[in-house]
Amino acid sequence: MLKQRIATAIVIAGVFLLALFSLNPYLFSLATAVVVIYAAWEWSDLSSISGIPLRLVYTAALAVLLVVAAYVLGLSVEGSIELDPGRSLLMTMVPWWAIALLWVQGYPSSAILWGSCWVRGVMGFLVLVPTWSALVILIHSTQGEWVILLVVMVVALADIGAYFSGRHFGKHKLASSVSPKKTWEGLLGGVVVNVVVVILLGAMLKLDSRTWVLLAMMIMITVLASVLGDLLESMVKRHRGIKDSGSILPGHGGVLDRVDSLTAALPVFTLMFIYSGIQF
Repeated sequence: MLKQRIATAIVIAGVFLLALFSLNPYLFSLATAVVVIYAAWEWSDLSSISGIPLRLVYTAALAVLLVVAAYVLGLSVEGSIELDPGRSLLMTMVPWWAIALLWVQGYPSSAILWGSCWVRGVMGFLVLVPTWSALVILIHSTQGEWVILLVVMVVALADIGAYFSGRHFGKHKLASSVSPKKTWEGLLGGVVVNVVVVILLGAMLKLDSRTWVLLAMMIMITVLASVLGDLLESMVKRHRGIKDSGSILPGHGGVLDRVDSLTAALPVFTLMFIYSGIQF
């Protein structure tokens, strides 16, 4: 099982890096749209939408929303987008994630508000459309591929730091009703690991003090957002009574199981990135 998990992780990393650094922004946007559309197929099951026809309708609806988002962003083959509409689009997810935080904190009692099939379906739209929009915005920014890689690495390092810190020091549960293994000590470990990375990154890139502090704050907030994204999907899966969102990735489960943390981390980081004006 471990060998299978490692092998799958290597393949995922290889395909991701190849797409990130070899495709132009337009093609990368299309490629990630395909992944997000498949994630919508998985979310349709998390939503308890029964039957292939209805699940296909849900997935098609998500695809239409991505087309609308692409139009709003002004996505074109020439490799340009409109930043102001993108900023406005991402701002819509701020109240959504605030509500999601309250729902996670209030689980299982909060399920009375979101537990119905169609509310969970709408949740999927609110999770996936901003995630893809954030990727499109970042890939069109200066050094966009490296910025995206930074966010992915921040989330990955947060997971690693949380795992080891939680395993050795974890005593206080973070959200026991949603994910019993997650602890506050693990969360702190994920933050600490990324603080070290910021220090090293600042030294390597010779960032000025303002940029350094801004980047540190952005990364710490991104880590917190990634935990919320993870917990949200865990909550929905627990309510649905399943362990994984799918089985397409041997040893890992479904696509959503791999990108759940990024669904909150990417939009949150991108919004801060736009307003901060940081350039690498």
